[in-house]
Amino acid sequence: MAEFLTVTETPGQWATAEQLAMMSTRYGLAEKYSRDKEVLEIACGSGFGLGWLASQARSVIGGDIDHRNLEIAKKTYQGRDNIRISLMNALDLPLANESLDTIVIFEAIYYLEDVGKFLSEAKRVLRPGGALLISTVNREWHGFNPSPFSQRYLSAREISELLSTSGFESEIFKAFHDMPKSFKKRVVAGARKAAVWLDLIPKSMDGKKYLKRIFYGKLSPIQPELMPETDRAEALLEVKSNSQITNYKVLYAIGKKPEL
Repeated sequence: MAEFLTVTETPGQWATAEQLAMMSTRYGLAEKYSRDKEVLEIACGSGFGLGWLASQARSVIGGDIDHRNLEIAKKTYQGRDNIRISLMNALDLPLANESLDTIVIFEAIYYLEDVGKFLSEAKRVLRPGGALLISTVNREWHGFNPSPFSQRYLSAREISELLSTSGFESEIFKAFHDMPKSFKKRVVAGARKAAVWLDLIPKSMDGKKYLKRIFYGKLSPIQPELMPETDRAEALLEVKSNSQITNYKVLYAIGKKPEL
């Protein structure tokens, strides 16, 4: 099995201000769909966002395929009554039909071998009117660099089509504009592009911290539990699903299961 711990954001790692803002943007979105709900975050990794979800939800399940990630989450949330941590595969969810209100998958859908099967599973376990929330790196972004364990990155059009085919009503958004204007930022962007083209970007999160310090300056440690701070979050901009999006780093999708 892939060593997912090596590519997962985990407590103690050093992160840029933008990286922390991306985390807050994801969970700020999910908060709106968690209030008084039963929520699953699949591919939850080390679980740093589970507490934020649980601050609003009736109950939260954190599921991941990597038991080492889950050990970190279990340690963080030990004794929290409305948080359950479980080993599970996104393609075969061990959950009853129509048992959840919200499913979250953040920065992980590109690791799945069969996205269509996952969407079918998500639709099965969601109640009518339930929501599936997705965030993913935009593969059409000019600075795109794939993860070493990724299977397939999706464009906005592809996400919309897959959600529609799977029976969801979809909305697609973008955030984190990247069009360097200052000379310094253009130099940094050019250096990053060259590093990607020459395959010089380290594959692990630990390896990337040195480049982050060079390119982006001051770093801050990732905490075991992300606090509900929406002031860091970026505004999401709705996009037409057939648009090519080259200057935004992240795509977000909301798939709603139709009401009966």
